[in-house]
Amino acid sequence: MLRHRVLCLAISVCISVAASAQLGKIPVAVTVAFAKQYVAAQQVSYKDNLSEYSVQFMLDSNKMIAYYNSKGVWKGSEKDIAFEELSTEVKDGLAKSKYADWKVSGATVLYLSEKAGGGEQYRVKVVKGDIQKKYLYFNRMGRLVRDAITL
Repeated sequence: MLRHRVLCLAISVCISVAASAQLGKIPVAVTVAFAKQYVAAQQVSYKDNLSEYSVQFMLDSNKMIAYYNSKGVWKGSEKDIAFEELSTEVKDGLAKSKYADWKVSGATVLYLSEKAGGGEQYRVKVVKGDIQKKYLYFNRMGRLVRDAITL
């Protein structure tokens, strides 16, 4: 019975989202893929980013963003977290990196699609002074896999 209710809810969300998606030119494939992947999502909003589509939503009181291509293929998702929620391995990786003396200004869990390597990565935003800002990407073991300049 519960499974039937969840399926009915997912179908009604797809229908209502698909109807509004036509106005915003969000492909139905995106709305259907999202509804199947995140059945319990709340406060859902879609955005056309030209080369991809993003979906902002709440899941279990967490603000998240999922990314899809125009065919509804999931590209990845992200969730902002507090630095304190990062694993000891990631915190140690930062402490041992050349950015150890930079100030942390945010942390995000990245859920990667199979095409992007699968699994999770952790993005830590660090700043030094008023001008230097970087995103640092760590794997689960706390190894810094890349860095990127940010605005």
